[in-house]
Amino acid sequence: MRTLALVFAASLFAAPVNRAIIGNVETSMNKRIEALWPGEPYLLLGQAHGVYLEGYGCVFTARVNLAEGPGISPFRPQITDADKAALRKRKLERLPMLKTAMQEMMIAAAGAMDPLPATEKIVVSMLLFHLPYENTKDLPSQIVMEAPREALQAGLTGQKLKAMAAIAVKEF
Repeated sequence: MRTLALVFAASLFAAPVNRAIIGNVETSMNKRIEALWPGEPYLLLGQAHGVYLEGYGCVFTARVNLAEGPGISPFRPQITDADKAALRKRKLERLPMLKTAMQEMMIAAAGAMDPLPATEKIVVSMLLFHLPYENTKDLPSQIVMEAPREALQAGLTGQKLKAMAAIAVKEF
């Protein structure tokens, strides 16, 4: 009887989202990011990490390089303006694809996180890597998207546009 009382008391203070659920979402996010641009293995620079914040929701972050750029080496002592422009162009072209993938990750997370209260949020933050020589005008260093889980669940029932419209986006 005492053990049952301890289990009940512990359940009152247990987080609704356990580490296994968060780990599954992290793995899914990593796979989605890696699949965005096949053939470029160094785009996911930091594995996704998630944390549950009681009363707020789940926050997931990852570090991403939108495109690999040339580096300085003995065989390439300097980066040409044409190389810099090509890298910038590729990153600007890929930015909308990353944003769409982030929205899709949030909808998928809403489906995977049944224990998360409907009013709590799912947040996805991508830290974008930039080389020192890059022109970063119009290229954010961080993208943060957030929405309540209940709004994201619309995307699981065929109302993807409604779910995406509920996502607040901030760029830094």
